Amino acid sequence: MNAKRSRPRDPAGGAARPRMAARRAVFAALVLATMAGLAGALALVLSEGGLAALEIVLVALFALNTPWLCIGFWNAVIGVALPRLRRDWLAAALPLRGLGEDESPVASRVAIVMPVRNEDAGRAVGRLRAAADSLDAAGHGGAFAFFLLSDTDRPAVAAAEERLFARWRAADPRPDRLHYRRRARNTGLKAGNIADFCDRWGGRFDHMVVLDADSAMTGAAILRIVRLMEANPRLGILQTLVTGLPSAAAFARVFQFGMRHGMRAYTLGSAWWQGDHGPYWGHNAIVRLAPFRAHCRLPRLPGAPPLGGDVLSHDQVEAALMRGAGWEVRVLPVEGGSFEDNPPTLQDYLKRDLRWCQGNMQYLRLLAMPGVLAMGRLQLLLAILMYASAPVWYAFMATGLAYFAFAVDDARGFAPTGPGVALFAIVLALGFAPKILGVLDLLSRPAERRRYGGGRAAAAGALVEAAFSMLLAPVAALAQTVLIAGLFLGRRIAWDGQRRDPRRVSWREAAGALWPQTLAGIGLAGALAALAPGFLPWAAPVVLGLSLAIPFAVATARPGAGRALARSGCCAIPEEIDPPAELRRLGLGAAATPPAPEEGRPEAPGSRRGAARA
Repeated sequence: MNAKRSRPRDPAGGAARPRMAARRAVFAALVLATMAGLAGALALVLSEGGLAALEIVLVALFALNTPWLCIGFWNAVIGVALPRLRRDWLAAALPLRGLGEDESPVASRVAIVMPVRNEDAGRAVGRLRAAADSLDAAGHGGAFAFFLLSDTDRPAVAAAEERLFARWRAADPRPDRLHYRRRARNTGLKAGNIADFCDRWGGRFDHMVVLDADSAMTGAAILRIVRLMEANPRLGILQTLVTGLPSAAAFARVFQFGMRHGMRAYTLGSAWWQGDHGPYWGHNAIVRLAPFRAHCRLPRLPGAPPLGGDVLSHDQVEAALMRGAGWEVRVLPVEGGSFEDNPPTLQDYLKRDLRWCQGNMQYLRLLAMPGVLAMGRLQLLLAILMYASAPVWYAFMATGLAYFAFAVDDARGFAPTGPGVALFAIVLALGFAPKILGVLDLLSRPAERRRYGGGRAAAAGALVEAAFSMLLAPVAALAQTVLIAGLFLGRRIAWDGQRRDPRRVSWREAAGALWPQTLAGIGLAGALAALAPGFLPWAAPVVLGLSLAIPFAVATARPGAGRALARSGCCAIPEEIDPPAELRRLGLGAAATPPAPEEGRPEAPGSRRGAARA
């Protein structure tokens, strides 16, 4: 396709550029001022008698760790304040035509695509079929075609995909709209899977809605984003705000409760200043196919994996290329009908997180990629910082121990003073600000409190989630640190199907995965006790999180823990209390339980057969 012909013709929107430039300048000033204030405060705390070399290193490492912290804080502040300051808050963050109620027929040709690789066939086909049923019920199913794009290389899983899809086709009144394709080779990974779809079928459709194997979208949510694409011819990608599904697993239940409130405020705030340079998360989004085919073909990175080769975290690169070609990339910062599963255990969460970490680190080789605007490069840099802050954080703590050992005459009597305590509290508050502000916003609105089972239940859930996050953060950060160090030594992790169903975690499995965190926690506690015991209370969140990683993993995977939370209503979300019809049909409403075992489900790597295969 000719790239010039695929550029947007509508010149509207130029008048908004000065306004967006002003917003970005204000946001940058707020973030930079906060970063400078934090670094200056630490320098002041350490400056008695002047700053020695180790103290300068401490301030520098602390400063390097503040960008992601400050960006998250100001995104959340803006996201909570905007609806309270402006009646047209959604239009202010998302200036698109057609934001109101719209029942017009779908005029474009839309493909709903789900790329899968060694996933639970029942889940994948069921979720895709649920989207089709919901669109049929709304009377618009005829405008859509559905594609299960398989890269599965496990024979049993592939056979289950084929069998279940054939069963769907046999029962569907319009089977010609249902397509199953399986590639013999996983060339280009997920991005290559989508590229193959674009090459073979992309010319037949105007838009594609991309789903993951664990995605669930209601027909109303899909119709809304399709109509917004039709009403806004400059729009290249529109990402929905994805929320977690109800889960019987305690880990997933608490995790998605916190993510729900943090992401709601964070996404609205970021949409306000990012504007048409918004994010793309690779699923639960709609893409205009002509410019995507023309401009978003990914390069193969120089060098060998893990940092070279195929681009793993393809989504944000595609967004940067789309915007660089003149098309808008935006996020719809409101909840409604767009869902995903969250990992059921700590180990599954870390596996997914480290996959993203590995992919984001490849962006180091893409920052100078041609065809990307300055905001696109900033998005790639922010994606790097999301994970690079972890090794910086641990480097800061290691330098702090060296400081106590070599630069303080009587470190055993050394303890934080008033300014140091205040700085600690400020940093902690900044880190938790998106979730804190999101929960406060929920509690301040009676209708929202009722959707979450009442103010007491929501407040109790917030307290449970805060303790959960404090234990989780240092565990995840250490895993990221070890992975990033390994990436530069050529080590990598595999990208394959994920475990998404609730399951038990044995003490042996937890110890085998989390012994580095446990040793690090015990070692940090011992070092502080020997060098500066006065700092032990202030290091407690990190020490406890690392030291208790194994029992934390076991406890949050126990079925009884999930049942107890569900009975009490703690960490409940609206879809558990009043599930949409689409989720009820999938068995994903209140008291959600895992699907029945089925031939073709990927084996858990922790099982005997899965361990042998790994």
